[in-house]
Amino acid sequence: MLELFLCSLVSVLPDYLFRRYGQGKRIGREITLFSVWYELRYGITLCLILTISLITAIFYFHPSTKTATSVFRTVTILPEITGRVEETYVRITQRVREGDPLFRMDSSEYEADVETAKRRIAEIDAELVVARSQLDEADARIAQARGGLKQAQDEFEARADVQRRSPGSVAERDVERFETQVMTQQAAVDAAVAARDTLLAQIEEQLPAQRDTAVANLHEAEVALDKTLVVAGTGGIVQQFALRPGDLVNALLRPAGILVPDRKVDGLLAGFGQIESQVVKVGMVGEVTCPALPWRIIPVMVTEVQDVIANGQVRPTDRLFDVEQFAEPGTITALLEPLYDGQLEELPRGASCIANVYTSNHDRLDSDEDLGTLQRIGLHVIDTVGVVHAMILRIQALLLPVKTLVLSGH
Repeated sequence: MLELFLCSLVSVLPDYLFRRYGQGKRIGREITLFSVWYELRYGITLCLILTISLITAIFYFHPSTKTATSVFRTVTILPEITGRVEETYVRITQRVREGDPLFRMDSSEYEADVETAKRRIAEIDAELVVARSQLDEADARIAQARGGLKQAQDEFEARADVQRRSPGSVAERDVERFETQVMTQQAAVDAAVAARDTLLAQIEEQLPAQRDTAVANLHEAEVALDKTLVVAGTGGIVQQFALRPGDLVNALLRPAGILVPDRKVDGLLAGFGQIESQVVKVGMVGEVTCPALPWRIIPVMVTEVQDVIANGQVRPTDRLFDVEQFAEPGTITALLEPLYDGQLEELPRGASCIANVYTSNHDRLDSDEDLGTLQRIGLHVIDTVGVVHAMILRIQALLLPVKTLVLSGH
């Protein structure tokens, strides 16, 4: 309506003034309700053409959207294990800080695993003490075996020497018996040394490795035990938290609630039509008005434009996609940030707003000397008609509370 009124001022109104005062035609006589079209046909036709052209130029070069939203992220309160709730520490809408406990699950099984791991470590320590005692015993047996070997060698060498000096004075059988005894004692020494090496390997390699494994099992059990206490991963407000002792919580199927992190709104995500994809650019200045902040116009800037349209995404599945599934067009997503810090801090997260962004050709007009006269006039007109969209946004901001509270019937 505003565009039609503005266009009528430069088309229908001059046509009427010409008919009235230039041709002398009077309202109610020559200009009647039935002859309006014929008498003012040139002005009405020009008004319609101008209105359509103005609306097209405004909405193309100065895009508008009603889907500008202060999106926010939520954190699912989800335990890493499955079990029954034993105790809760928070309630719905309670504010928590990072690391605050939320609820605790039944930990009897994990406590038993921790105790078992501790006892295994104590058992290995005891085995280490016993092995060290056995090492001392093995050293004593080696000394004993070497003593027996020394005695057997002395006996054998004495009889062998007598046999060499005086053949036949010593029975050959006795010499062979003492030689066998030397070999037996040597084997006893070797066995004692091997037993000592085995004990030493147990003390230095096997038992420490077993102890390290037991310590790792203890750490694993303690980590699993710690998982029974679910804490807040970030500060925020707990929502949809209705757990009670005895409830079963499943890490895959049943989350415990939602945590809304503490964060003030510092930007809006706006969706513009695909026809405006060549117009919406990073650096464009715009304005937004939000029902949650009535009668306020907030200047913003386009800081990022998503180069893909979410409606066309494809994920690998076991079925082929039909192109008809993408028949509904998506939108161009742009990130709008306020020009001045803190202007959106009072805006609730998730609030919807109306946004305009404006095309500016000021830099192009100043820097490009190759532009012709008609091009310069056209660019000036494009920049100027943005005022109409700004006026419409202010009218919407003015009427939005009335429309919401009075005319909607709520």
